Amino acid sequence: MRYFIELSYNGQAYHGWQNQPNAISVQEVLEKALSTILGENIAIMGAGRTDAGVHASQMFAHFDTDAAFNNDKLLYKLNSFLPVDVAVHSVFKVKPEAHTRFDALSRQYLYRVTLKKNVFNFEHTYFVKKALDVDKMNEASKILLTYKDFQCFSKSNTDVKTYNCDIMKAEWFFKDEELHFVIKANRFLRNMVRAIVGTMINIGLGKMEVEALHNIIQSKSRGEAGFSVPAHGLFLTHIEYPEDIKL
Repeated sequence: MRYFIELSYNGQAYHGWQNQPNAISVQEVLEKALSTILGENIAIMGAGRTDAGVHASQMFAHFDTDAAFNNDKLLYKLNSFLPVDVAVHSVFKVKPEAHTRFDALSRQYLYRVTLKKNVFNFEHTYFVKKALDVDKMNEASKILLTYKDFQCFSKSNTDVKTYNCDIMKAEWFFKDEELHFVIKANRFLRNMVRAIVGTMINIGLGKMEVEALHNIIQSKSRGEAGFSVPAHGLFLTHIEYPEDIKL
């Protein structure tokens, strides 16, 4: 049987989602917990591969097992076994062919910026000392919706077959004295969100004009885009699936 597991994690202590040969990952600790509790070797597949230091308020992974278990008891045992920075919210049965990565309709990320030094949120926000023109940053965000190829925002040493992404939403807004950037797309490239945010901040600081974003995207060159903001301000917040995926 195939199951989806919904979880969240604070990525500060992890070298990203995916298993690494010489560093701890979220996938590793979750696989260890499932294998220990179910008494068999469990391998999981995540909906995506967040980078080192990136957080997730919603992530999904799937695993296969013929072991019988009570969902509520498994949930309790997992959260007792897992470290404090990883939490499981639900486990549910899905169709045998269901896939957390390939069946995802969209993914949404949040990047948190603070414009005021705050000793209580520095671990999860990027502090920008100078004032930002948020109106210009939102103008630039609208430009993103008119393109498909975002090679300019991708790490160069990647093995993807296409750089095309369908961005459905991109906007900046203030919330609780923080400046938030929300972006939603069918898929994301490696380092894409952090590179977009860095480019937008350069526009907000007046280092780059809004219209320059057209040339950057059309160049397909990572060197033309802005800097990559730190990972600790980035959160994977929502993944959407078809309604009929559950059994």
